Amino acid sequence: MTTNKNAPRIIKRLVFTALVLAVIAALTWALWPAPISVSSASVQRGSFSETVTEEGRTRLRDTWNVSAPIVGYLQRVNLEVGDMVTEGDILFRLEPSPAPALDARSRQQAEDNLQAAQARWQAAQANLETARADRRFAEAEYQRYRQLHERNLVSTAELEHRQNQRDRQRALENSAASHVEVARFEVEAARAMLDIASGQRGGANDTAELAIRAPVTGQVLTLHRCCEGSVAAGEPILELGRPADLEVQVDLLSMDAVRLRPDMPVRLSGWGGDPLQGEVRRVEPAGFTRISALGVDEQRVPVIVAFSDSVDPAALGLGKGFRIDAEFLIWHDDDVLQIPTGALFRHQGEWAVFVIEEGRAVRRHLEIGRRQGMITQVLAGLAEGESVINHPGEQVADGVRVSTGE
Repeated sequence: MTTNKNAPRIIKRLVFTALVLAVIAALTWALWPAPISVSSASVQRGSFSETVTEEGRTRLRDTWNVSAPIVGYLQRVNLEVGDMVTEGDILFRLEPSPAPALDARSRQQAEDNLQAAQARWQAAQANLETARADRRFAEAEYQRYRQLHERNLVSTAELEHRQNQRDRQRALENSAASHVEVARFEVEAARAMLDIASGQRGGANDTAELAIRAPVTGQVLTLHRCCEGSVAAGEPILELGRPADLEVQVDLLSMDAVRLRPDMPVRLSGWGGDPLQGEVRRVEPAGFTRISALGVDEQRVPVIVAFSDSVDPAALGLGKGFRIDAEFLIWHDDDVLQIPTGALFRHQGEWAVFVIEEGRAVRRHLEIGRRQGMITQVLAGLAEGESVINHPGEQVADGVRVSTGE
């Protein structure tokens, strides 16, 4: 009977104990930290390329600046930018510069000088006619005395005297003729002063021209002067270049330029068509300082890239000064163990990642190799197929439970 009376009490206690344990279990479950949601990535093997990409500009390996060799007057240049010329073709012509116009006083003086010169010319011509008449008379006298001397009618001394007079008259005639020429030149000079009094250029038949010819076969790149006018010695007129000599200049950071070597492959893109192939021709030995968009001084080194032999840049429409993107292939391997760069972080001075093992984050140190953008080469510390946490947050720590949401 006693046992039957205590049975309900025992049952109540059991029920109460069960309820208390259920409440404790519910509270424990509610307060137990939930797994941290993370993004995971798999450790994979695959192709890996380390590249350096920078913007460049096309240029010509050699150009020829054709300038005026002397001071002169440039005739109009008929060539246009883009025209092809052959070696030896006439590029432009130079003629002597026109004289400045005369003022009224100088013009009147020039007219007076012309009239005076013409008067001297007329006087010289009159003197020449007189000298010619005296010379003819002296020759006739000499011939007459020579015949008389042959018949012994005059002495030898008299014949020599007549010969001397003849020779003197010949010399006077030559002198008079020279004075006529001098006077004629003076007239022409005085007339030339009046002809250029208005400052106008002479005709094509009266002006000597200097033809400047093309030194090479190429294309007109720049036309510095097109219209006629006076030019100074050494003034550039136009620039020539050969389209076949087109190449690309890329100004790389010095820390990237030291890793390049001649004949390295280069991928050229961003010019408006399909990517082209090229190779490093030369890394310049001297750099320069350039201020970046953020105001930071950068040491840049010019790198010259040549197009592959199968590429004809001129046929593709490329010219001097065109923009182009150059991607330099530093290193490549088809079998590289790699992880996303975002999974890496520094711990105690070493590189580390969080590896997901049985639902928990396990910190592991590793050795990395080359890095290219979002991908990093793994040399030791990870195996292919393992999962790592990509971009771990502050809540992720060694040993915490994580969930990838799969």
